[in-house]
Amino acid sequence: MRIRDRLIGTQAKPFVIAEMSGNHNQSLTRALEIVDAAANAGVDGFKIQTFSPDSMTLDIDEGEFMITDPNNIWKGQSVYSLYKKAYTPWDWHEAIFTRAKKQGMLAFSSPFDEAAVDFLETLDVPCYKIASFECVDLPLIRKAASTGKPLIISTGMASIAEIDEAVDAARSAGCTDLVLLKCTSTYPSLPENTNLKTIPHMRELFQCEVGLSDHTMGVGAAIASVALGATVIEKHFTLLRSDGGVDSTFSLQPEEMACLVEEVERAWQALGKVSYGPTAAEQKARLRRRSLYAGDDIKAGDVLTEKNLRRIRPGHGLAPKYYNILLGRIVARDVKKGTPISWDIFN
Repeated sequence: MRIRDRLIGTQAKPFVIAEMSGNHNQSLTRALEIVDAAANAGVDGFKIQTFSPDSMTLDIDEGEFMITDPNNIWKGQSVYSLYKKAYTPWDWHEAIFTRAKKQGMLAFSSPFDEAAVDFLETLDVPCYKIASFECVDLPLIRKAASTGKPLIISTGMASIAEIDEAVDAARSAGCTDLVLLKCTSTYPSLPENTNLKTIPHMRELFQCEVGLSDHTMGVGAAIASVALGATVIEKHFTLLRSDGGVDSTFSLQPEEMACLVEEVERAWQALGKVSYGPTAAEQKARLRRRSLYAGDDIKAGDVLTEKNLRRIRPGHGLAPKYYNILLGRIVARDVKKGTPISWDIFN
């Protein structure tokens, strides 16, 4: 499949997305600096989020509208106040997308309601990303899919049945180019909860491209996902974690993102194909294998022994597998020490 001019699939290097989320800290200047840093790190896509606090939740600061989990990095805040900090003002979108496209990246967004899709259509985004918590919002998926543009759906906590419903909603509404992202919806995520082995199973089950939306610290999980067939990798991104930001705790910094981009491509290149025997690059190295050599000067009529027949490097003589066969055989001509053993010494 393609997203505009970018090939997405196992025949292309993985498509790496930098997710800014709310790490702009409500500064357009910072947001544009994050765009530039992502481009310098070599990412392929730059993603933001399109919502307003009122489209996400209700402005209530009690009960279930408060974040009370002691292990949650946003504990103590109301859900509304968190989204108020995190949202990207809609009048910034064009400037962010323009800067990203100028830098050679595909720029797009996660819409969180139908109005956001309509707005993003006016900016001619190349594709849509459905966030993991919205994987069950089938009306939103149908709306995004109805544009006919490629759809990336993060699966988060979704069961197989829920993913199937999301995929069916997307395809029935007109989506022909679909990517599912394996995702663990904890922030940050632990490697032991990442379950990368789901990636090839998901690809087989839903017959589409599959990638990873990764909330773990570092780049190890993302690089490992390539070996299991991930063709799209998304990581949250910021300029400096110590600057703060709603998602800064589990976001990569520029030098880390550059490392991810480089190592992901190396991992993809290393996959290669099923191959045995020497590659073209290894042909010369075959001569550094062990082979059979004359360990002493040998006269015609002498018997080959463990002393005068050696298994050593380099590999110009007969293969070591003939060693036991040749022990005890009589040599037909003189052989100088250091001569590779060949069959003609017996004739």
